[in-house]
Amino acid sequence: MVNLKYFVSLHYNYRTFEMKLSQNRYLQLFCLVVIFLALVRTIFPSVAKPKGEGQEPQQEMQAGQPLTADASEVKDTTLAKVLTEAAPEAGETAPAEAPTQSPAPAPKADKDAKKALNGVPSTSRFFNPDGSVARHRIVSVPSYTDAFPDLQDVQIVAANKWGVSPVQNRAEAESRKSELVYVGSNPYFFVEPLRQSIPYLVPRASVLLQDIGRNFFDSLQVKGLPLHKIVVTSVLRSKDDVARLRRGNVNATENSCHMYGTTFDIAYNRYLRVEETDSAYRKDRTAGDVRLKQILSEVLNDLRKQGRCYVKYEVKQSCFHATVR
Repeated sequence: MVNLKYFVSLHYNYRTFEMKLSQNRYLQLFCLVVIFLALVRTIFPSVAKPKGEGQEPQQEMQAGQPLTADASEVKDTTLAKVLTEAAPEAGETAPAEAPTQSPAPAPKADKDAKKALNGVPSTSRFFNPDGSVARHRIVSVPSYTDAFPDLQDVQIVAANKWGVSPVQNRAEAESRKSELVYVGSNPYFFVEPLRQSIPYLVPRASVLLQDIGRNFFDSLQVKGLPLHKIVVTSVLRSKDDVARLRRGNVNATENSCHMYGTTFDIAYNRYLRVEETDSAYRKDRTAGDVRLKQILSEVLNDLRKQGRCYVKYEVKQSCFHATVR
């Protein structure tokens, strides 16, 4: 009975409140609240800002007072803003006690960069400061005989170490291809038609020959000469090839390093210009420019000093006789 009276009373009060709060009274009350909030924002604008915005730093910087550790933790953007606002206006005189900071000296790298043109640094070995190609002078060697004195007794040791066992004839050489690599004309060197040797080398010697041709190209480029290929005149020789050579040349060695696939001959009196085709090569022609021989001697001398090969200067055969190490 008590619960029923409670709900009847609650329903009566709600209906009474609903009758008293008409639509017009609701609109009037809403307008009063809006006007009140507008007055509060006008009088206290900070209440409308996000939390933390517009707050001053806890520690102020005073004129002539060093920056403390806490103040140094202020963000870079805030510090830049403070320093900008603290700068004197146009026409004002800066305080006398403010020290003037001299510009830091430019590092050496910046000085070199300022001297460079077209993006080429002035310290480049291959370009001048104005961007043109730097020409290197030809050094050659003092004496071909003194620079390349490696005789048979020296080269045969390396041939036995790195080479294959000698082959009897060309047919046997064909069956030994698993130990040898084919050596043919390519962008770095030209192999002239072989009559007394076979175009095969051990891989180590083949890499050496490739490096000689590539280094020769690089040297011609930096010295401003037209590109030429070196000419390979002899590669692997069989025992039959050596026997035929000894019948026509008494100076030919019976135990030739060429039989081990570690040795090759490079002509120093003829070259193949890159613009020419292989069919234009003539064996009897000589290079009109002795500088090509000098540059080739530089390349071989560098590799010999690096311990990569032995080289003998052959006067009668007009070639450099090289064995890989």
